[in-house]
Amino acid sequence: MSEPELAEVTGTLPLPLVDGCGLAAELRALLRPGELVADRRGRPRQLPRWFYQVDSWATALDLHLTPRFCLWELIGVDVRETPLLRTFPRYVPTAVTVLAAHLEVFRQAAGAYVHIAGNGGYRSPAHRLSRFASRHCWASAANIYRVGDILLDDRDVLGRYASLARSVLPACWIRPYGSGDGEADDHLHLDFGYLLVEPTESESDPRPANGPDRD
Repeated sequence: MSEPELAEVTGTLPLPLVDGCGLAAELRALLRPGELVADRRGRPRQLPRWFYQVDSWATALDLHLTPRFCLWELIGVDVRETPLLRTFPRYVPTAVTVLAAHLEVFRQAAGAYVHIAGNGGYRSPAHRLSRFASRHCWASAANIYRVGDILLDDRDVLGRYASLARSVLPACWIRPYGSGDGEADDHLHLDFGYLLVEPTESESDPRPANGPDRD
Protein backbone atom coordinates (compact mmCIF):
# COMPACT_ATOMS: atom_id res chain seq x y z
CA MET A 1 0.00 0.00 0.00
CA SER A 2 1.29 3.46 -0.90
CA GLU A 3 1.75 6.11 1.75
CA PRO A 4 -1.54 7.92 2.47
CA GLU A 5 -1.91 11.47 1.20
CA LEU A 6 -2.40 13.07 4.58
CA ALA A 7 -4.75 15.93 5.34
CA GLU A 8 -3.36 19.32 6.25
CA VAL A 9 -2.74 20.22 9.87
CA THR A 10 -6.15 21.94 10.00
CA GLY A 11 -7.81 18.58 9.45
CA THR A 12 -9.14 19.44 5.98
CA LEU A 13 -8.63 17.34 2.88
CA PRO A 14 -6.34 18.60 0.11
CA LEU A 15 -9.42 19.24 -2.06
CA PRO A 16 -11.21 22.50 -2.90
CA LEU A 17 -14.21 23.17 -0.69
CA VAL A 18 -17.26 24.28 -2.68
CA ASP A 19 -20.56 25.86 -1.70
CA GLY A 20 -23.02 24.00 -3.91
CA CYS A 21 -25.27 27.05 -4.07
CA GLY A 22 -22.57 28.79 -6.10
CA LEU A 23 -22.24 26.08 -8.75
CA ALA A 24 -23.50 26.46 -12.31
CA ALA A 25 -27.25 26.16 -12.75
CA GLU A 26 -27.08 22.76 -14.49
CA LEU A 27 -25.12 21.29 -11.58
CA ARG A 28 -27.39 22.85 -8.97
CA ALA A 29 -30.40 21.31 -10.72
CA LEU A 30 -28.88 17.85 -10.22
CA LEU A 31 -27.20 18.21 -6.81
CA ARG A 32 -30.00 20.37 -5.36
CA PRO A 33 -27.77 21.84 -2.62
CA GLY A 34 -29.62 22.77 0.56
CA GLU A 35 -33.01 21.76 -0.84
CA LEU A 36 -35.58 19.79 1.11
CA VAL A 37 -36.61 16.29 0.02
CA ALA A 38 -39.14 13.96 1.64
CA ASP A 39 -38.15 10.70 3.31
CA ARG A 40 -40.31 7.54 3.34
CA ARG A 41 -42.62 9.06 5.94
CA GLY A 42 -42.92 12.37 4.17
CA ARG A 43 -40.63 14.20 6.59
CA PRO A 44 -38.47 16.96 5.05
CA ARG A 45 -34.71 16.35 4.96
CA GLN A 46 -32.19 18.97 3.87
CA LEU A 47 -29.72 17.92 1.20
CA PRO A 48 -26.01 18.74 1.55
CA ARG A 49 -24.78 22.17 0.58
CA TRP A 50 -21.01 21.80 1.02
CA PHE A 51 -18.93 19.62 -1.29
CA TYR A 52 -15.36 18.62 -2.00
CA GLN A 53 -14.39 19.17 -5.62
CA VAL A 54 -12.59 16.17 -7.14
CA ASP A 55 -10.76 17.09 -10.32
CA SER A 56 -10.02 13.62 -11.72
CA TRP A 57 -10.31 9.88 -11.21
CA ALA A 58 -6.56 9.84 -10.59
CA THR A 59 -7.07 12.14 -7.60
CA ALA A 60 -9.81 9.86 -6.25
CA LEU A 61 -7.54 6.83 -6.67
CA ASP A 62 -4.61 8.42 -4.83
CA LEU A 63 -6.39 10.25 -2.01
CA HIS A 64 -6.62 8.30 1.25
CA LEU A 65 -9.49 9.46 3.43
CA THR A 66 -8.26 7.06 6.14
CA PRO A 67 -5.31 4.64 6.21
CA ARG A 68 -7.42 1.90 4.58
CA PHE A 69 -9.99 3.80 2.51
CA CYS A 70 -9.42 5.84 -0.61
CA LEU A 71 -11.92 8.29 -2.03
CA TRP A 72 -12.55 6.24 -5.18
CA GLU A 73 -14.09 3.44 -3.11
CA LEU A 74 -16.92 5.72 -2.04
CA ILE A 75 -17.79 7.44 -5.32
CA GLY A 76 -18.04 4.59 -7.83
CA VAL A 77 -21.23 4.78 -9.93
CA ASP A 78 -22.52 3.37 -13.22
CA VAL A 79 -24.81 4.60 -15.99
CA ARG A 80 -27.68 5.05 -13.55
CA GLU A 81 -25.95 8.24 -12.43
CA THR A 82 -26.69 11.20 -14.67
CA PRO A 83 -23.95 11.73 -17.32
CA LEU A 84 -22.88 15.18 -16.13
CA LEU A 85 -22.16 13.83 -12.65
CA ARG A 86 -20.06 10.97 -14.01
CA THR A 87 -17.60 13.45 -15.50
CA PHE A 88 -15.01 15.54 -13.68
CA PRO A 89 -14.79 17.62 -11.71
CA ARG A 90 -17.14 15.78 -9.38
CA TYR A 91 -18.69 17.15 -6.22
CA VAL A 92 -18.85 14.94 -3.12
CA PRO A 93 -20.63 16.00 0.11
CA THR A 94 -18.24 16.73 2.94
CA ALA A 95 -19.84 14.05 5.13
CA VAL A 96 -17.85 11.51 3.11
CA THR A 97 -15.03 12.01 5.63
CA VAL A 98 -17.31 10.93 8.49
CA LEU A 99 -18.45 7.89 6.52
CA ALA A 100 -14.85 6.90 5.80
CA ALA A 101 -13.88 7.22 9.46
CA HIS A 102 -16.69 4.87 10.50
CA LEU A 103 -15.85 2.38 7.76
CA GLU A 104 -12.22 2.42 8.90
CA VAL A 105 -13.34 1.32 12.38
CA PHE A 106 -15.50 -1.41 10.88
CA ARG A 107 -12.66 -2.62 8.65
CA GLN A 108 -10.32 -2.84 11.63
CA ALA A 109 -12.91 -4.86 13.56
CA ALA A 110 -13.60 -7.15 10.59
CA GLY A 111 -9.90 -7.83 10.09
CA ALA A 112 -10.25 -8.01 6.29
CA TYR A 113 -10.71 -5.83 3.23
CA VAL A 114 -14.20 -4.30 3.05
CA HIS A 115 -15.63 -4.03 -0.46
CA ILE A 116 -18.13 -1.27 -1.27
CA ALA A 117 -20.58 -2.01 -4.08
CA GLY A 118 -20.83 0.12 -7.20
CA ASN A 119 -23.48 2.78 -6.55
CA GLY A 120 -23.08 1.81 -2.91
CA GLY A 121 -21.29 4.91 -1.66
CA TYR A 122 -22.15 8.48 -2.62
CA ARG A 123 -24.73 8.95 -5.34
CA SER A 124 -26.50 12.14 -6.26
CA PRO A 125 -30.20 12.98 -5.87
CA ALA A 126 -30.41 12.62 -9.67
CA HIS A 127 -29.22 8.99 -9.59
CA ARG A 128 -31.91 6.51 -10.67
CA LEU A 129 -31.56 4.57 -7.40
CA SER A 130 -31.97 7.66 -5.21
CA ARG A 131 -35.43 7.57 -3.61
CA PHE A 132 -37.00 8.64 -0.34
CA ALA A 133 -34.12 10.87 0.77
CA SER A 134 -31.57 8.07 0.46
CA ARG A 135 -28.65 8.68 2.81
CA HIS A 136 -26.36 7.85 -0.09
CA CYS A 137 -27.17 11.37 -1.31
CA TRP A 138 -25.54 12.70 1.86
CA ALA A 139 -22.43 10.51 1.40
CA SER A 140 -23.28 9.04 4.80
CA ALA A 141 -24.18 5.47 3.77
CA ALA A 142 -22.34 2.50 2.30
CA ASN A 143 -23.37 -0.86 0.86
CA ILE A 144 -20.83 -3.56 1.68
CA TYR A 145 -21.12 -6.67 -0.50
CA ARG A 146 -17.99 -8.55 0.56
CA VAL A 147 -15.60 -8.73 3.49
CA GLY A 148 -12.32 -10.37 2.55
CA ASP A 149 -13.40 -13.43 0.50
CA ILE A 150 -16.82 -13.68 2.15
CA LEU A 151 -19.85 -12.58 0.12
CA LEU A 152 -22.59 -10.99 2.19
CA ASP A 153 -25.53 -12.76 0.57
CA ASP A 154 -26.66 -15.07 3.35
CA ARG A 155 -28.84 -14.27 6.38
CA ASP A 156 -26.40 -15.72 8.89
CA VAL A 157 -23.37 -14.02 7.37
CA LEU A 158 -25.17 -10.69 7.14
CA GLY A 159 -26.38 -11.08 10.72
CA ARG A 160 -22.84 -11.74 11.95
CA TYR A 161 -21.41 -8.63 10.30
CA ALA A 162 -24.41 -6.53 11.30
CA SER A 163 -23.76 -7.49 14.92
CA LEU A 164 -20.11 -6.60 14.50
CA ALA A 165 -21.04 -3.19 13.07
CA ARG A 166 -23.42 -2.47 15.95
CA SER A 167 -20.74 -3.39 18.48
CA VAL A 168 -18.19 -0.87 17.17
CA LEU A 169 -20.36 1.82 15.51
CA PRO A 170 -22.91 3.12 18.02
CA ALA A 171 -24.37 5.69 15.58
CA CYS A 172 -24.90 3.16 12.79
CA TRP A 173 -28.31 2.24 11.32
CA ILE A 174 -28.44 -1.09 9.46
CA ARG A 175 -31.03 -1.96 6.84
CA PRO A 176 -33.02 -5.06 7.92
CA TYR A 177 -32.60 -8.38 6.17
CA GLY A 178 -35.06 -9.20 3.41
CA SER A 179 -35.92 -8.77 -0.26
CA GLY A 180 -38.65 -6.17 0.18
CA ASP A 181 -38.55 -2.43 -0.27
CA GLY A 182 -36.25 -0.90 2.34
CA GLU A 183 -34.57 -4.26 3.05
CA ALA A 184 -31.32 -5.89 1.86
CA ASP A 185 -30.36 -9.52 1.31
CA ASP A 186 -27.19 -9.22 -0.76
CA HIS A 187 -25.25 -6.49 1.02
CA LEU A 188 -24.81 -4.84 4.40
CA HIS A 189 -26.23 -1.33 4.32
CA LEU A 190 -24.65 0.91 6.95
CA ASP A 191 -25.72 4.51 7.31
CA PHE A 192 -25.17 7.34 9.72
CA GLY A 193 -28.18 9.53 9.13
CA TYR A 194 -28.74 12.82 7.37
CA LEU A 195 -25.32 14.31 8.07
CA LEU A 196 -24.74 17.91 7.09
CA VAL A 197 -21.06 18.68 7.62
CA GLU A 198 -20.07 22.31 7.24
CA PRO A 199 -16.29 22.49 7.50
CA THR A 200 -14.73 25.03 9.82
CA GLU A 201 -13.13 26.92 6.93
CA SER A 202 -16.40 27.37 5.02
CA GLU A 203 -17.81 30.84 4.44
CA SER A 204 -21.57 30.62 4.98
CA ASP A 205 -23.98 32.74 2.98
CA PRO A 206 -26.98 33.67 5.15
CA ARG A 207 -29.35 33.51 2.18
CA PRO A 208 -31.47 30.33 2.10
CA ALA A 209 -30.38 27.71 -0.39
CA ASN A 210 -33.95 27.43 -1.73
CA GLY A 211 -34.06 31.13 -2.58
CA PRO A 212 -34.13 32.75 -6.05
CA ASP A 213 -31.77 31.69 -8.81
CA ARG A 214 -28.34 33.11 -8.00
CA ASP A 215 -26.96 33.35 -11.56
